Amino acid sequence: MEDRVEWPHEVAAGDERIVAAARETRGLVTAEQASTSGGPGPLVLAVDQGTSSTKALLVDGSGRVVSRAVVPVAESRPRPGWVEQSAGELWQSVRRAVAACVSPERAARVAGVGFGNQRESLVLWERRTGEPVGPLISWQDQRTADRCHELAATGAADLVRSVSGMPLDPMFSALKAHWLLDAYDPDRRRARAGELCLGTVDSWLLSRLGGEHVIEVGNASRTQLLDVGTGHWDPRLLELFGVPAEVLPRVVASCGAFPAVRDLAPLPDGVPVLAVMGDSHAAMFAHAGWRPGVVKATYGTGSSVMAIGDRGQAPGLCRSVAWDIDGPVLAVEGNIRATGRTVTWLAELFGVRTEDLLAEAADTGPEGVHFVPAFGGLGAPWWEPDATPVVTGLTLGTRRGQLVAAALEAVAFQVEDVVTAIEQAVGPVSVLMADGGLTRSDRMMRLQADLGGRTVARSGEHDLSCLGVADAAGLAAELWTLGELERRPRPADRFEPALDGTDRAARKAAWHEAVRRSRPSGEGSLT
Repeated sequence: MEDRVEWPHEVAAGDERIVAAARETRGLVTAEQASTSGGPGPLVLAVDQGTSSTKALLVDGSGRVVSRAVVPVAESRPRPGWVEQSAGELWQSVRRAVAACVSPERAARVAGVGFGNQRESLVLWERRTGEPVGPLISWQDQRTADRCHELAATGAADLVRSVSGMPLDPMFSALKAHWLLDAYDPDRRRARAGELCLGTVDSWLLSRLGGEHVIEVGNASRTQLLDVGTGHWDPRLLELFGVPAEVLPRVVASCGAFPAVRDLAPLPDGVPVLAVMGDSHAAMFAHAGWRPGVVKATYGTGSSVMAIGDRGQAPGLCRSVAWDIDGPVLAVEGNIRATGRTVTWLAELFGVRTEDLLAEAADTGPEGVHFVPAFGGLGAPWWEPDATPVVTGLTLGTRRGQLVAAALEAVAFQVEDVVTAIEQAVGPVSVLMADGGLTRSDRMMRLQADLGGRTVARSGEHDLSCLGVADAAGLAAELWTLGELERRPRPADRFEPALDGTDRAARKAAWHEAVRRSRPSGEGSLT
């Protein structure tokens, strides 16, 4: 059964750009209830606050999804390269998703809550009032690119990578923190006095519940201010980026302690928050990604390709804390800026629905057209913030179907480039675990298998980030054990490569030639 309820966007006052963007978005809560509740036992609620929507899942003691809800959220692009959201709207979207997902009858059975969240995005707010100071700056935002170049020219990139595990790049939170503080507390007086709070989305949402200013360690590791080896804020990085320690949250493990639920009707106040994870980390957890050899790709607005293991500084990859439940677990990861966003951008450009656009992808393929969607530069494994979008191979015979096919190939090639880098770090990858919204497209999954030359296993649950944080919360509530999670059936559709190896190599070489044209350095090879 599916219910749709219209609701007006509620956003923080004082940011007319985001208010306008929110009003242009169709404010629909989509809620779906299972036909049965799975018995009278305890339930776990998981909320995943993502870039384009907030999702909620209610899960029973067997791990089965009882109900779900989705609330869209808006973003604003006030200048080229700038991407903002309203922190107030994100909190309201969480409240509405919970209200749509959890019936009053089931609310009393919720044993605990888990939160997943978009990573790297950053919020500045007043400690006393809880009011945001300025907009949320999205992980997609590139306004700090010039400052990134300035720091790189001083030789700071080696320190940043060696301590934080990540390349010096505008995607991460540290440069956003510097920008926000320069804009709203240039002398750092309020920050040092403890009057302001800086935090990623998990920290912001937890602040709405009251209690201490905290951040989950996996999210903290994505700020580029944390020493990934020790799990503590690093004084050298704080000084480099101009961030006073007093403005930052306390780092806690993935299972807390966190403030309890407050103002999340119909949940009673006091329901414990049992787990918090970044969205990509949660998706890895849902794949039981602690098992050896598991490599996953999440296809969202951008993409995360991840494998567990502390293998040092792998070229082109990041090192971060995946989660800390019984101790910190490290991961290597490649982040791609535009995968699903490439397809939705084309849909917006042509004024059609994304689903209709995907159906137009030419059966014959892109016919020599290559599209490098370097919106805001290229992420892993290139880490080229100055790369520019390019389309090559256009002719007067090129039609929309070829462009759509080229966009899908761009998604598959970008993911494959990161998988190749992961192989160099961890060994051969024979099966790629896939999750996220774009995996609903069989065409996309077949392309991934063909262009990578490896099996793709598509998860039967598309909202895997939400399910992963539910798994972690249920683990904390002792509804199941880690062994039971590992043995839990995970239905998946398998896609086997059917493309000839010679054809695959030729198409990959043509893709890398297009990448070379996109990059100021003129390089297009991973070797």
